[in-house]
Amino acid sequence: MLSRLLRGLALASYALVIFLVFGLAAYTSFSLFVRSGVTNVPPLRGLTREEAATRLADQGLTLRRDGSEERYDDEIPAGRAVKQSPDARTLVKRGSTVSIVFSKGPRRAEVPELDGKTLPEAQAALSGNGLGLGRILGAFAPGRRLGAVLAQDPDPRAAIPPSMPVDLLLAMPTPEERYVMPDLVYRDYDLVRPFFERHGFRFGNVKFERYEGVASGIILRQFPLPGHPLSKDEAITLVVATADNLPDAPGLDAPGLDAPGLDAPPPVPPPAPTPAPPPPAETNP
Repeated sequence: MLSRLLRGLALASYALVIFLVFGLAAYTSFSLFVRSGVTNVPPLRGLTREEAATRLADQGLTLRRDGSEERYDDEIPAGRAVKQSPDARTLVKRGSTVSIVFSKGPRRAEVPELDGKTLPEAQAALSGNGLGLGRILGAFAPGRRLGAVLAQDPDPRAAIPPSMPVDLLLAMPTPEERYVMPDLVYRDYDLVRPFFERHGFRFGNVKFERYEGVASGIILRQFPLPGHPLSKDEAITLVVATADNLPDAPGLDAPGLDAPGLDAPPPVPPPAPTPAPPPPAETNP
């Protein structure tokens, strides 16, 4: 009885071993058969169309010829693969096609012509091209409209990334010319006034008054004072000696009005009339 039981167990064990061997062989054969028709998709990022087609062909795959997409990319140069479908290392059947999105390179925007535009006009033009405003500098530009664009960086029609700002140089108001007021005291009024008026200066209050010991027509006091800055928009005020009080006349003030901030010179004999003074020295603005 025991021998029969042992014999049955031995037969069952033998049958189980035979079954496992045949099962493993079948699974291996089936896997090899199936796997012989599939392959991994290779990574294609950064390759040109020709390089990608060659690498796919080595794996038994083909590159999709029609409908290839393109997009801007700041890292991948134009004409190279940015994205692929199926992804790299995906198992696919041999003969399958792979789609690739190629790079158009970094996005570029054309810099518009901004010369002569005001700042709001320049900002609108830049915004319309997808660009931003950078630094704003100023320069004196006689004859140019205040606030107009004198120069720009980058130059017009340059292709730049949208993230790059455009710097502008704008026209600033030109400061008026400034001169140093010369000393006119004891000068001949009839020579001084025509000289200054020929050079674009103007006179305001001119007061005539008697002064003992000083000849008629000699300048006694002045404003601005000697050495002070003077522009052509400022009026020159004088007090001039005269033999007799003069009646009111156009451009002259009535006697008795003092020029602001001026004191009469000491009563010393005046020198002989001298030629008109030299042109006022121009000072830097």
